[in-house]
Formats: sequence, structure tokens, C-alpha cells
Amino acid sequence: MRGSEILESMTDSGNEEVAVIGNTDLTAADLHNNTNNTMTEEGVPLLKKMEISVSEAEKRTGKNAVNMQEIYTVYLIETRPVDAITEGPSAAPDSLWRRYSEFELLRNYLLVTFPYIVVPPLPEKRAEFVWHKLSADNMDPDFVERRRIGLENFLLRVASHSVLSKDKIFYLFLTQDDGWKDVVYDTGFQAKADSRLKALNATFRVKNPDKRYTELKHYSDELQSVISQLLRVRAKVADRLYGVYKVHGNYGRVFSEWSAIEREMGDGLQSAGHHMDAYAASVDDILEEEEHYADQLKEYLYYSEALRAVCRKHELIQYELEMAAQDLVSKKQQREELATGTVRTFSLKGMTSKLFGQETPEQREAKLKVLEEQIVEGEELVKTSNAECDEYVRNAWIDIDRFKEQKNQDLKEALISYAVMQISMCKKGIQVWTNAKECFSKM
Repeated sequence: MRGSEILESMTDSGNEEVAVIGNTDLTAADLHNNTNNTMTEEGVPLLKKMEISVSEAEKRTGKNAVNMQEIYTVYLIETRPVDAITEGPSAAPDSLWRRYSEFELLRNYLLVTFPYIVVPPLPEKRAEFVWHKLSADNMDPDFVERRRIGLENFLLRVASHSVLSKDKIFYLFLTQDDGWKDVVYDTGFQAKADSRLKALNATFRVKNPDKRYTELKHYSDELQSVISQLLRVRAKVADRLYGVYKVHGNYGRVFSEWSAIEREMGDGLQSAGHHMDAYAASVDDILEEEEHYADQLKEYLYYSEALRAVCRKHELIQYELEMAAQDLVSKKQQREELATGTVRTFSLKGMTSKLFGQETPEQREAKLKVLEEQIVEGEELVKTSNAECDEYVRNAWIDIDRFKEQKNQDLKEALISYAVMQISMCKKGIQVWTNAKECFSKM
């Protein structure tokens, strides 16, 4: 079964239930289009049908949008149907190259199309929270390799998600080399994206915010702060660790030089020096492993922004609902004032009627008719907005619970592994000095 066959099997399945598209700005036609753009085999993430990897990175030279020469990095995505793996090594994977900016485009599309989902973050664009001996250049081979691993992790996160993995655009990102960007832009997702200013205004104007989302936003801020502090401390520890290993390298050099001028103690000093040199040489592998654990923490540093994005979208939906309800109340008050002929609140309209006389019955009747129509429309809008808000909250909280479970498991494993690594390093240090002690005892 090749890639195209997977797409056919997923889109032609008999199951009519489609993953809910949570963008509340979509029309009925948009929802129909998204249905066609969604792979509809319920409960089967793409990762169970396809093996996905980002196997290598490559530097290339080309011209950018303003026709200037630039150096950029592309990443090789390889995919292979799970069924084909049983065929053995002869079943070659399909492959294509993607730039980091294309990964960004994919994620932006997912953020807009599935606003109620905590979308997995991309790895850092530029190196942050690094210890000073590590290059922060985004073209540095070590950084590019770490980013390659991070991009693969991003694809695996999306491919294992019960909703995101079924999106056709994501599938095309993995399998369609040419024209993929055009397909993304044809969805019109950019036009549906809420402006940040609008979302920011909603944050300060919502009168009755949902306490759960308020607490979640505060939690995401605190999570970001704590992980940032943890990464800074880790960078300092890595600096000190690097210094300790280099000191052992100095011990090795001194013992080796000393052994050259000693006859009776020479062999023991030279052996001790070799142990020190071997220990000092292992620092690169240790710090590379340190960076691996740091990258796991950084993923959840950036996940905190994905959590806030879900909260901001809810605030915007809540704000629009409150505005619709407020407008409906205003229309009903106008209807009552027209029907009774009394004005409860000061308004320019009330002053005008006092100065120039009351409206004729025909005029009042016409305005009442218009207001009645507007009230019916307003009631329908409030009802629809309430349903959309309830659906958003329900879908979002399901995914937030999924995220919390994933976060707890991932961070627990990462911190335990980090502690085990530190214990192992300490044991190696003790062993080095134990060996040195034996060398000194034999002198």
C-alpha cells in the first residue's frame, strides 16, 4: 500500500463521522470544504498507518523573495506505509524536502483551522538558553541536527493526534512535493485568522470570563516562567560541568608531564593521567545528552504559548457572544420605548423627539417592524453563538485534558532521565578518582 492508497483508504471509509472543525468563523460552505479536506477514519491516527521521519538536513543556496542570494536549510521528510514495512528493506520510502518556513506555514494553518486544539510547537528558530560554549548560530551543524530532531518530533506529535492527523493538508505536506503551498493558500485560512489586536481587545473587554480558562492562562504563564528559570539554571550547571571536565584534562596533562621526569612513580602517574584524559574527553557526549533533555523542556516552554492561543480564542468567542447579547438587550429596550412612548435613558433620539415632536403612528409602526425583525435575528445569533461557545469549550477541554496527560508523562520521563544521567556522571567521576587512587597506591 503506497501513500496514495493510504489517502484513498482513509477518505473512502464508510464512517460518516468527521472530526469537528473548531473555527467558529466558518460558514456552512467552509465546513463542507473542511469535511472534504479531513481524512475521516475515526480513531485511527495517521501514525498508525504511516512511518514518518525527518532523516537529514542539507544546506542550499538560492534567491529569496527580494531576489537576493541566501543560504538556507532544507529537511528530508521520508514516509512509508506501515503495511510496506513488512516487505523488507526493498520497500523504499517516499521522500521530499521542506524548509523550516513550510513547517511554520503548516502549523499556522493548523492553528487557524483547529483553534480548540493545543497544537504542538515547532523547535526553536534560533538557539536560546544555551551554555556559552555552544554555538547559537542557526546554521551551526549541531543546532541544525537538534532542529531536525525537533521537526521530526513535531510531525510525529501531529500524526499521532486523533484530529490533526486526519487533516488532508497535513497529509499533502508529507506526500506532495510541488504545489503544496498553493493548496494551503486556496483554503483561505489566512482570511479566517483572527487579528491579534482583536483578540487582545477581547481579553480586556470580556465581562464574564470562564474561570477555567483564566486559570489555564495563568498556569501557562507560570509554566513558561518556571521552565525558563530551569533552563537558565541548567545552562549554568552545564558551564560548571564543562569547567570540571576541563580541569580533569589539566590534571591529565600535568600527570603525564610529571611522569616524564619520575622513574619510580612514572608509570603510576602516566596511568592516572590517562584516566583523567579519558574522563575529560567524554564531556562532549555528556553535554550533547544534556542538550537533548534541554530540548525536551523547551518543547513545553513553547507549548505554553499554544495553551494561551486556545485561551485567547475562547475569550474572543465569549466577547462576541456578550456583544450579541448586549445588542439584543438594547434592541428589546428600543422596542419597549417605541411601544410605550417612554424613553428610560437619555439619548439624542429622545431629545430630538421632544424638540421636534413625536413620530407619527405609521413611522412608529414601521420602526417597530424593523426592530422585531432585528430582535428575531439577534435572538438567533445569540442562540447560535451560545451553541458555538459551548461546543468550543467542550472540544477544547477534551484536548486540554489530553495535553495535560501527555505533559505529565513527558516531563516526568525527561526529569527522571536527567537525574539518572547526573547520577551516572557522578559515578563516572568517582570511578576515575578510584582508578587514580589505585595508580597512586602502586607507585
